[in-house]
Amino acid sequence: MAPHSPKSLIPRFFALIPCAGQGTRAMAGSAQDASLPKQYQPIAGVPMVRHTLAAFAQVARIEACLVVVAPDDTFLSGPLPVGVEVASCGGDSRAASVLNGLGQLAIAGAEADDWVLVHDAARCLITAALVDQLIDACHSDPVGGLLAHPVPDTLKQGQDGRVFATIGRGDKWLAQTPQMFRLGALTQALKMAAALGEPVTDEASAMEAAGLSPKLVRGSAHNFKVTYPEDFVLAEALIKSRTPAKPRARKAVATKATQKV
Repeated sequence: MAPHSPKSLIPRFFALIPCAGQGTRAMAGSAQDASLPKQYQPIAGVPMVRHTLAAFAQVARIEACLVVVAPDDTFLSGPLPVGVEVASCGGDSRAASVLNGLGQLAIAGAEADDWVLVHDAARCLITAALVDQLIDACHSDPVGGLLAHPVPDTLKQGQDGRVFATIGRGDKWLAQTPQMFRLGALTQALKMAAALGEPVTDEASAMEAAGLSPKLVRGSAHNFKVTYPEDFVLAEALIKSRTPAKPRARKAVATKATQKV
C-alpha cells in the first residue's frame, strides 16, 4: 500500500472495506453466478462492491479507501476509483480481515488517532451523504459510532419454531455500516476480543467488549446488507431508481403539407 500524505494536526479519515468473504447465504438457491463471491455479483450491470467504492469516492474527507481481499483474489486488479487501494491480507473472519487492514493502514502512515470507517462491501446502497452524516456526528465524539436504523417491526423471540415471547422494540436498533472509530482504539479492541475469545460480529461489538459505548447515528432503511437471494432484486431496483431515466426522443412533427399528402 502506498504511503499516505504527511500527518497533520487534524485527525484524518480512512475507509476500510473488508471484502474477503464468500456470502454463502446470498448465493444459496439464487440465480447468481455461483463461481463469484457475493460482493462481486453484478447489480445493475456493475459488480456490487464497485457501487460501494463509487459512493466512498465521492466523500471529499476520506483520505484513502482500503479494500481488504483474500490473498488469492485478483478480481479488483483492474482500474479503481482515485484513492482506492487493495490489500491481499484478508483473514478467516471479518474481524481478522479488519484487523489486518488496520495494520496495513498503520504501515502506510495512518496514525492511532486517525478515524477509520469500516464498511460492508455488500452494503452497496450506501451514499456519500450518509457517510458525511456519520463523520459529522462522530468526528468530535470520544468513542466514535455507527450508522443504525430503529427497528420498525414487532420483534418475536422464537423457540422450537414457535413464538416464545414478544420483545419491546422501543430501544432496539439495526446495526449498519460504516462504523467509525479511532484506528488505535479499534485495533486494541479487536486484539483484546480475539485474545479473550469474545464474539465479534462488527466493530462496535469489539468496542463494547472493551467497555465503551459507541454513538448511534440514524442511517437509512435503504442501507441494507445484501444477504439473501431476494436482496439482489431489491438492491438493483433501488440503484436503478437513482439513475435518471433517459429522455425519450421526440418524433418530428410532420408539416401540414406532409399531413395532407
